[in-house]
Amino acid sequence: MYLKRKIDDFLISWKKDADHLPLIVKGARQIGKTESILHFAEANYSNVININFVLETKYKTILSDGYEVESIVKNITLLDPSKKFVENDTLILFDEIQEYPDMATALKSFKIDGKYDVICSGSMLGVNYKKIHSNSVGYKTDYEMFSMDFEEFLWAKGYNHMQIMDMLAHMVNIKRFSETEMNVYKSMFMDYCILGGMPAVIRKYVETNSFSGTLGIQEQICLDYEEDIRKYAEGLDQTKIVSVYKSIPAQLAKENKKFQFNKIEKNARSREYMGCIDWLKDAGVVSICYCLSFPELPLKGNYDDSKFKLYYPDTGLLVSTLDEEAQEDLRANKNLGIYKGALFENFVAEAFVKQGLGLYYFKKENSTLEEDFFVRTARRLIPVEVKSNGNKSKSLRQLIRSETYGDISYGIKLGDLNIGHENDIYTFPYFCSFLMKQFLANL
Repeated sequence: MYLKRKIDDFLISWKKDADHLPLIVKGARQIGKTESILHFAEANYSNVININFVLETKYKTILSDGYEVESIVKNITLLDPSKKFVENDTLILFDEIQEYPDMATALKSFKIDGKYDVICSGSMLGVNYKKIHSNSVGYKTDYEMFSMDFEEFLWAKGYNHMQIMDMLAHMVNIKRFSETEMNVYKSMFMDYCILGGMPAVIRKYVETNSFSGTLGIQEQICLDYEEDIRKYAEGLDQTKIVSVYKSIPAQLAKENKKFQFNKIEKNARSREYMGCIDWLKDAGVVSICYCLSFPELPLKGNYDDSKFKLYYPDTGLLVSTLDEEAQEDLRANKNLGIYKGALFENFVAEAFVKQGLGLYYFKKENSTLEEDFFVRTARRLIPVEVKSNGNKSKSLRQLIRSETYGDISYGIKLGDLNIGHENDIYTFPYFCSFLMKQFLANL
């Protein structure tokens, strides 16, 4: 069973562009890159060449005679005579390119030659992307892929585009959801929080209509990530990288969710670990939320890179790191304590990243003033608060009302709430987070 993904439409548009460049699809492992590319290829080309540099190491010699397309094609057919190259109707997929990054140097030749379409794919775990980028500047298009977002999950459950647009219309028009809508979407949202967006997990859930077996898949993915750290993190302290990765759930459980190195090791210093965090970010297995120096525009360049929070890019994997009963507890809305807020905050961070929104928060020194996230329109900075309880939004109101923060006129609150707008604060249920970018575009 193929699960519809957002990259599907992108790939079709890419092919329709008469002047399209070779494409590099990047992202963490097991998010469905290869499956989606091959699904597209088989539907749009009469001939598909799929070369996996991990499973078929013999192809790591195909550049031995240079980077010209003719030489590469000759060497591929020497290694496997069954592979045929049909001009103007062949897609070549160079998969797991992190194992053979020199292949990126040949993209210029493929573009100039123009006879074959080329897509490269690879997990960010181990991708020497700086080298790939420098070797193919001007001759490639990049596409960053993530695990399935909530919209793709709804597609997998049979919901369609019109129903998604109806959800957005509710937000734009500040129209409350009906009781039926709230019950259905909240139930789907809780399932998604537990499952996350890894295609293997979603497929198991859809096929069996149950959570049976999904936790085991999630736990194996986390173990695979740790194995890849040990495999690819050359020149870095692999143990420290694993320690940072494993510490995130406990860091998020703190009331102050700022990442603290002394929670990993008593006398740890930031300079000993920053390279580890950068590696995990480049690998696509953590998301960094930076603390704003001051809540004003522009966001980029207006943050303190020594103060940050770390999130899992897939909330389901975060849930799987808790005890085995955590999935059921989340569904029943019990026993999670401070983890409840951490999980919903992680979900919002995940939703924002998957929409291309940056992650920023604010904590005023020697003050109780703090805000979970910030987004922006063309002219306004908008604080976003994630509420896991019924407490009043004191910081959100202060940011809106104070003349000190001139770029802020209104705010957004996400929680176990229906849609509303009062005192310059928009309220939305958690499950609307995946539509935030589209909502902002309509403001």
